[in-house]
Amino acid sequence: MTIPPPAGARRVSVPAARLRGWLLGFAERHGSTTISESPSTVALEAADGARAWVEVPFPPLSGDLLAHVEASRRVAVVLVRRGGYAVGVFDGAVLAASKVGSSYVQGTTKAGGWSQQRYARRRANQASAAFASAADAAARILGDVALDAVVLGGDRPAVKAVLDDRRLQHLGPLVAGPWLAVKDPRLRVLAAMPEQFLSVRIELDP
Repeated sequence: MTIPPPAGARRVSVPAARLRGWLLGFAERHGSTTISESPSTVALEAADGARAWVEVPFPPLSGDLLAHVEASRRVAVVLVRRGGYAVGVFDGAVLAASKVGSSYVQGTTKAGGWSQQRYARRRANQASAAFASAADAAARILGDVALDAVVLGGDRPAVKAVLDDRRLQHLGPLVAGPWLAVKDPRLRVLAAMPEQFLSVRIELDP
């Protein structure tokens, strides 16, 4: 059983390719290290009292941490906001298939009364159409692909609306990894997502 990190633990993010060097550096700086593991966390406690908690990417942990982190996976990424979407399949860090699109959804208004209600209905209908388009794209790209994991990002209600589509409900059990921060789901943004979902999050004390 691993002891959870304290509330004030410092957080860092380490690219998967650099984790081996980071672990060696931790031992060199702090002395001999005791390791304890759970399916989702590998905890390190060094001779000088320094501690680190490595969040296992794509849990549960399977075998050695480094081998688990460095394993190549086929990962789907689904990014959705009201104004657009990007869906892709990555083999490791390589974008193998993708579909992006944009839709017009009106912003909020300060109008009141019936005008506000009509505006709200129009905006809701536009959002529903945008999410339907995103679901269609995701079903085409991901429908028959064997995946190891699915990573999500963008606006949470928008993503939920897309994944609620019956054609995509099989993706639910595969969702893993961090929530991806995305302002504008474009192709170049999608292609850069491995920088986020393949990095390893670590908490440090002190």
